[in-house]
Amino acid sequence: MSPAPAEAPEPAEGPGPAEAPGPAGGPALFIGTDTAYVALVRPELDPDDPGVRLAAERAGVDPAEFAGAGDVWAVMVETGGEGGGFELPGVRDAEPARFAELLRAELAAAGAPGAAPAPFTVDGGAVLRLDARPAGDAAYAFTAHLTPPDAPPADGAPSGHGPSEAGTGGTGAEPDEYGPRTVETGPVPVAELLADLDAFLGSLAS
Repeated sequence: MSPAPAEAPEPAEGPGPAEAPGPAGGPALFIGTDTAYVALVRPELDPDDPGVRLAAERAGVDPAEFAGAGDVWAVMVETGGEGGGFELPGVRDAEPARFAELLRAELAAAGAPGAAPAPFTVDGGAVLRLDARPAGDAAYAFTAHLTPPDAPPADGAPSGHGPSEAGTGGTGAEPDEYGPRTVETGPVPVAELLADLDAFLGSLAS
C-alpha cells in the first residue's frame, strides 16, 4: 500500500459527546489486542444517521458531504495507552485485500498438519510491514512497522497527537504529523484472527 501524500482535511466543528455521529461501518481488520493493535479500516458514515445529520447541520454542510464517500482507507493504531491514525489516499480495496490474503495464507500454512509454527513477514508496501512470531499455543504476536504517507524523516522531531474528533471525510481521524512508529502486540489466537480475516475479505467481496 503506497498512497500518494495528501493534506489533512480540516476537522469540522462537531457536536458534543452525547450527540456524536453513530459508529462507522465499512470494512475493518484489527490485528492485535485491546491495548495494542493496528487496524486497516474504510469507515462509512450513514448520512441518514441522526448524529451524522446533526453534526452536518452544525458544520454547515450536507449530510452526504459530511459522511464522505466512504472510499478512503485509513490505518488506526493503539499502543502504550495512546491512539492515532492516518489516511491512505489513493489506496484501493485490492491492496488491503491482498495484504489480508497474504497474512491468511501464512497463518494457514503455519497451522497445517505437521507444520511447525515459524516467524514470517507480510509486506504491505511503503506504509505497513507486519512481522509475526509464534507466541504460545496456536497464537502469534505481531510487530507492525508503520510509516504514515506524510511522515517526516525518521530523525525528525515528532509532533505527535492523538486521534482527532470526527470531521469531514468520514474517517474520524486526521493524518498523523509524526514519523514512523512500531506497534508490538500481545499473543493473538490464530483461529480468531483467521475468522476475522475471512470476515474482512468477505466484506470486501460483497
